[in-house]
Amino acid sequence: MAPSRALSSLVALVSGEGLPEPEGLPRWLAPLPTWIENLGLRLVWVVVAINLLGTAFGFWYYGFHPLPLSDPLVTWQFAAEPVVMWPLVPDSPMATLFIALAFASWKLGRTNEYLAALAFFGCWKLGLWTPYVLAVFSEAFLQTTWLPLYVFLFVSHLAMVVQAFVLHRIADFPVRAVAVALAWYALNDVVDYFVPIVGDPHHTSLPLADGTVLDVAGGTTVLQLAAAGAVLLTFAATFFALATRVKKLELRLWTE
Repeated sequence: MAPSRALSSLVALVSGEGLPEPEGLPRWLAPLPTWIENLGLRLVWVVVAINLLGTAFGFWYYGFHPLPLSDPLVTWQFAAEPVVMWPLVPDSPMATLFIALAFASWKLGRTNEYLAALAFFGCWKLGLWTPYVLAVFSEAFLQTTWLPLYVFLFVSHLAMVVQAFVLHRIADFPVRAVAVALAWYALNDVVDYFVPIVGDPHHTSLPLADGTVLDVAGGTTVLQLAAAGAVLLTFAATFFALATRVKKLELRLWTE
């Protein structure tokens, strides 16, 4: 390909022509450069495919093992949890599924605010909670987790947060959609850390027992540290989603 054609193709990939317009949100709500947002929306089917692959890997990670054939079909955490609680177990895979469906529905001309809100909450919350626990319990994780997998989990979850900050281009986060997302992720927090309903707490398995007391954390238990991160991130996701809604409405009023 000639250099001029290659440059033109690159410019087209990052241009905003034909895409939803940025609305001038403040940087703390829309931290990504516009060209990165444009690129993500241009390559949206690639983004959808990557997220679906991540979802499949996530379900495998939690213990659904169609491959290898030598493994039981259901193992590890899925095998340890009551079947009725399975929808609340694979948190990160559900988040990547939500964002894949949100982007796909937009591309097909059927933007779904509920999927977008669920995707924003999930990718924001799990995209930060997983690196948080990987860092806080790093010594124990590195004793049980292959280093390349540890790095992959850390980086890929941070990439989920990046995706979350593209959603403002395709969604408005109406209060009703934010309420549904908050209800879902608040329910996750409740059954993961406080009232498991059936069996034990259903949070993602950690390399230390829930009741392990960490002297470096002032006598706080593993469960308390994991719960604190999850609950704070649920509050933060709610704030950022509603703040995006409010700022969008303000900007539209100013331009009328």
